[in-house]
Amino acid sequence: MKEQKMKVVSIFNQKGGVGKTTTNINLAAFIALKGHKVLVIDIDPQGNTSSGLGIEKEKLEYTTYELLVGDASINEVILPVENIEYLKIVPANMNLAGADLELSYMEHRESILKRKLEDLTEEFDYVIIDCPPSLGLLTINALTASDTVLIPMQCEYYALEGISQLVKTIQKVKKGLNRNLEVEGVVLTMFDPRRNLQIQVAEELKSYFGELVYESSIPRNVRLAEAPSYGVPIALYDPKAKGAEAYEDLADEFLRKQV
Repeated sequence: MKEQKMKVVSIFNQKGGVGKTTTNINLAAFIALKGHKVLVIDIDPQGNTSSGLGIEKEKLEYTTYELLVGDASINEVILPVENIEYLKIVPANMNLAGADLELSYMEHRESILKRKLEDLTEEFDYVIIDCPPSLGLLTINALTASDTVLIPMQCEYYALEGISQLVKTIQKVKKGLNRNLEVEGVVLTMFDPRRNLQIQVAEELKSYFGELVYESSIPRNVRLAEAPSYGVPIALYDPKAKGAEAYEDLADEFLRKQV
């Protein structure tokens, strides 16, 4: 097997409420539990990935804000994730809310994160970035720093409406800022195969994206929704839950595609 360099993946969809953060937390956790070194970067001012991985956001000295707008290096900002040896995080909190405006006054503002990642002293197999549901400078920094984009998509009518805008956004970044950016795949989230509309939307997405749509889909699952309030991924909260099995399947499929 060929030696693999660090791969940077943004989890992005301009639409909110599609499971970006849930996917970030649980995909990263399962990949790390399978022995791969993973760095999660929370670039969403809500900081839900950070709290969902047990980080106390109010007590942080360094966050993504200090990384992008201040003088902090990436190595200063990284924190370990409790009980998952190979998983680390660059956390975020509400300090990041004003970063878009501050970044707009900075030189080479679209590629700050990319340059910061070049200073990593620790080796990681994967860097997974949780993007906010908007196309501001935070998201553009994530996409500029990434090799690929993983798109969580809920199987509802509005998902189809947003496809062309989503693809247009990725193409725009690819053309102007990151020629190597590709779509990693599309993950169907909150999927209920008993509903005809969801099946129809899933088929539409598969006809549009083809083999980029993952076979593993993520169901609606109460245990998945509960886990973040305990600050742990589903793998630690309830490894036998349907949501845990689905994300482990997704992690396995993701890793198979890397070979």
